[in-house]
Amino acid sequence: MVYCVLMNENVLNQIFDAINKAKKILIVSHVNPDGDTLGTMCALKLYLKDKADTLIQTSAQAGIPDTYGFLPGINSSKYLDTVQNIYDLVIAVDVASIDRIVQNARVIFDSARMTINIDHHKTNNGYGKLNWVVGNASSAGEVLYDIFKAKNVPVSKEMAECLYVSILTDTGCFRYENTSPKTLEIAAELIRLGANNADLAKKCYNNKPKNMILFQSAVVSKTKFLFNNKVAIAAITQEDYKKFDAKNEYTEGIAETLRTIKSVEISAVLKENDNGDTKVSLRSDNVDVCEIVKRFNGGGHIHAAGCTIRKPLKIATELLVDEIEKCLNS
Repeated sequence: MVYCVLMNENVLNQIFDAINKAKKILIVSHVNPDGDTLGTMCALKLYLKDKADTLIQTSAQAGIPDTYGFLPGINSSKYLDTVQNIYDLVIAVDVASIDRIVQNARVIFDSARMTINIDHHKTNNGYGKLNWVVGNASSAGEVLYDIFKAKNVPVSKEMAECLYVSILTDTGCFRYENTSPKTLEIAAELIRLGANNADLAKKCYNNKPKNMILFQSAVVSKTKFLFNNKVAIAAITQEDYKKFDAKNEYTEGIAETLRTIKSVEISAVLKENDNGDTKVSLRSDNVDVCEIVKRFNGGGHIHAAGCTIRKPLKIATELLVDEIEKCLNS
């Protein structure tokens, strides 16, 4: 296994050598895909063309997340229940840990002759045979842009659009502290290459279905505030999803909304999975929430992290609150 946290020409050459030798490549998003993983996936697909397929880790019934259906090349993607094990190279993008590759995709990843891991999560332990993990990058899109630049890969207008969406969404419209001067310089270059920043922002943030807004409003309205309003906890049940005919992607942005409340230091969204487990997303401006989710084998960034607690929603909430209290009192 080769693990990289800084630019290393030898590792980069090995990555491109593996790509050139591969006959059939699969590019994998993380489960519950967001703008970063999908934008990076599509940009890489546009570069690799017909040699590569893309896999969105949802079912064919769930389909492409509504918000990102405009991304160039995304409509040809495979799904967990339609992908076949025919690939000799698998590239995971923005996948923080191996357990974020599930079901059929995990079988394909494990049996591939070569695997490449391109990511920006500091908690990534280098699970691929070749790893390019840059923990101080804003997004996987920024990491991929640097890879393209280092190898003089021409970035087309469509590739620029995909990379811009990746960076835009993972920086919260350039509001989060992961937005560095370099991030803004890359964004400016992508605009020069043809990415329409205003149009892409509108498509990502001002194009939501009515039932998504109603669903999010209902979830926010039943939020519980703990520890003198320092912690906001929103719990989403399967009944909530059914009531509003909501997709899993409709939860995106709720934790960020709760974090904007003046008194809130930690916001948490807990989602009841249909298998009885509980998915947790944490956000904070000042607290290292990655340390909290590590107790449940989770990971992510200092101020944005997540995990899955293998317990029902009520018990998972109690366990999480206990860990949050310890963190606040430490």
